[in-house]
Amino acid sequence: MHTLRMTVIGLILLAAFVFGAWVVNRSQNTRIDGAWIFIWIWLAASIINMLTGMFVAGIPFLTELLVLLVVFGIPAAAAWFISQRSRASAP
Repeated sequence: MHTLRMTVIGLILLAAFVFGAWVVNRSQNTRIDGAWIFIWIWLAASIINMLTGMFVAGIPFLTELLVLLVVFGIPAAAAWFISQRSRASAP
């Protein structure tokens, strides 16, 4: 359940980053890629989540590594797709 919750939080956070970048780009006539920024911040949050699971909850490393792949991988793949799509549609 925690894995699902973290993955959904990641997708919601991705939407917030993309929306925030859209607002900034629109108001300041810049080209900020919110999805690209999200990937690095989400990677750090996912690693902290993995380390917390290992050291606080006592979950084995390999189990947490698989969870990391899901928790980071799904939102990061969505961010990569959004980033590539926005770059292709940019003038």
